[in-house]
Amino acid sequence: MLEIKSKLKTRAAAYKLEVKDRLELAFAERSARGALVRLASGADVKLMLPAGEVLRGGDLVTASDGRVIEIVAAREKLLHVEGGALAKVAYLLGNHHVPTQIGDGFLRVPADPGLEAALPQLGLRVSHVEEPFEPEPVGGHDHGHEHDHDHDHGHDHGHHH
Repeated sequence: MLEIKSKLKTRAAAYKLEVKDRLELAFAERSARGALVRLASGADVKLMLPAGEVLRGGDLVTASDGRVIEIVAAREKLLHVEGGALAKVAYLLGNHHVPTQIGDGFLRVPADPGLEAALPQLGLRVSHVEEPFEPEPVGGHDHGHEHDHDHDHGHDHGHHH
């Protein structure tokens, strides 16, 4: 069986890589280790990425047979949230481990009847959209490397572990 074990740290145009297949996945599938999924070509493949690795739309991965595959973020049913104190709401959602996409003047979260009922009570406008879901990384940031020390990459944040 084909396996995907590594994500490339570059885009196809950077080295003129030839993308051989596409893999369209919802967010939950893009973060699930060991998931069995189907490529656009119809071939089955098992996701065997390192624990904690999340695939994003536009990422490139390599399969065990060497082919380069483009990841496509599937459209999902989401709640589109606007108005009010979005920063406070994003903080509260994060404290409850709700995957949250933060945009310019909006938040998006997975469609959920409880959230759909609660968010308007906080003075927010909630509508339904079907779009690719790209929530913020767990831990607050994702810049492609692991570490447990303080340093500055110009991101204006420190790491406190």
